[in-house]
Amino acid sequence: MLQTNKTAFREGMRDSIPIALGYLAVSFSLGIIAVNAGLTAGQGFWTSFFCMASAGEYIGFSLIAAQATYTEVALMTFIANARYLLMSAAWSQRISAKTPVIHRFVMALDLTDELFAIAIARKGSLNPWYSYGAAILPAIFWASGTAFGCIAGDILPKNIVSALSVALYGMFIAIIIPPAKENKVLFWLVSISFAMSLAANYLPYVSDLSGGTRIIILTVIISSVAALLFPHKTTEEEEV
Repeated sequence: MLQTNKTAFREGMRDSIPIALGYLAVSFSLGIIAVNAGLTAGQGFWTSFFCMASAGEYIGFSLIAAQATYTEVALMTFIANARYLLMSAAWSQRISAKTPVIHRFVMALDLTDELFAIAIARKGSLNPWYSYGAAILPAIFWASGTAFGCIAGDILPKNIVSALSVALYGMFIAIIIPPAKENKVLFWLVSISFAMSLAANYLPYVSDLSGGTRIIILTVIISSVAALLFPHKTTEEEEV
């Protein structure tokens, strides 16, 4: 059993190398956002190490920069990372019933989109040691990239830092555009989100709210309306 765990750990590390390299590049831009929010390289490193979520961290850093309350940061981060609840539910179906609870908790610490994808693609029950091996390099590279971005933000001229901070917006645009081009509903939802976010800065009463509160309200309203009007169809429904 020990040898099996050792092999699974090595396979996890091997499969995660491309993911780790990608994380290093993306988290560098996240570090620029973090330093603009007033975080040090050490704070950026540990934040990313314990919270491997680009959208969640971006929102968290943005709310910190906007001087949002702890409640606003916690609530918005929860909303941004809510998809992991669904991923973990699917992931749990691949874990052996004999797996101790402590392993399940530790495995959940580094559940990301990419790590979920390589784990769920494996055949048979998921060995916890595979997840540990797959998580270690991405976690280190993600945290290190954020720290490097913070250091660069402190050293580079302000105009260059401002330019680099746009890189993360580019990443989100790159994520949004491909599915939006294929799905008209998603295209209009994204467009409406942009329009409502802009309008919220000028509407009476709404503009008086903090930036963090406006983001929370818009996210809940738009996602709820979209879920009610355009529910995602299952494979069986699409074939009918």
